[in-house]
Amino acid sequence: MEMTQPIQLSPKSLSNRRKLIQRIGFSIIFLSLIISIFFLFVIVIFVAIRGAGVIDWEFLTAMPRKSMTEGGILPAILGTFYLSIGAVFFALPLGILAAIYLNEYAGENLLVRIIKMGINNLAGVPSIVFGLFGLAIFVKFFGFGVSILSGALTLATMILPVIISTTVEALKSIPDSFREAGYGVGATKWQIIRGIILPAALPGILTGTILGIGRAAGETAPILFTAATFFSRRLPGSVMDEVLALPYHIYALMTEGTHPDAQVPIAYGTALVLLILVLGLDLIAIVIRTRSRKKKLW
Repeated sequence: MEMTQPIQLSPKSLSNRRKLIQRIGFSIIFLSLIISIFFLFVIVIFVAIRGAGVIDWEFLTAMPRKSMTEGGILPAILGTFYLSIGAVFFALPLGILAAIYLNEYAGENLLVRIIKMGINNLAGVPSIVFGLFGLAIFVKFFGFGVSILSGALTLATMILPVIISTTVEALKSIPDSFREAGYGVGATKWQIIRGIILPAALPGILTGTILGIGRAAGETAPILFTAATFFSRRLPGSVMDEVLALPYHIYALMTEGTHPDAQVPIAYGTALVLLILVLGLDLIAIVIRTRSRKKKLW
């Protein structure tokens, strides 16, 4: 019985086939990018069209009046800023130190792998779970009450896994030759980490910070139980005061108001301000990251 021989493709045919597959793959990736950018611009433009009409100087600097149907959103703007900066203030040092230990000191063993897996899983936990955790621990157990401090600590707990994961990846990206060069001139491990590794990994660390700021500023569920108040005519006087925040302010205007004709435009204006605030905070971090990349050693 005669055996059939497999079809042999010429080198040119194989090359053309690889190029075709490559073009198809790049086309799918490019199409995905275009679709993502399209929906992003649609959302931003939709919110901008609906909210731009109510934004003026009074809207940004005045207190809310008449059950949030008039006045401005200054307390909510400051509250969001306080909570976001407070979250980064607590989470960034802890995240960097934890990442340094996991990558530079802990080595590779079963316990470290379990810890890293747990950190990655925590990054995907729904924010409402962190809100309940903050209510039980910071509000009740430590007795901080519904306050800026409780909200900032809860948000810090929520963004901590993201900062740790991105910092670990940034530290891994630094070539071992940098460490070996430091040891070669007699530097200690901590001197190498502080003077060489951390400055070189700064762009990656700032990437995690940017992601953390964006998530902290836009979350409603964690601050719903720990920091936010429905209505306030005064600015917080200390970190132990409850506070208005832009995400919760939008939620309250759209779900609990009694004057929808007046409150819905204010909600869209508040959403636009929140977008601008998050983009502004991210832009500052991006500028710092860009400048640090220019100073890289390689």
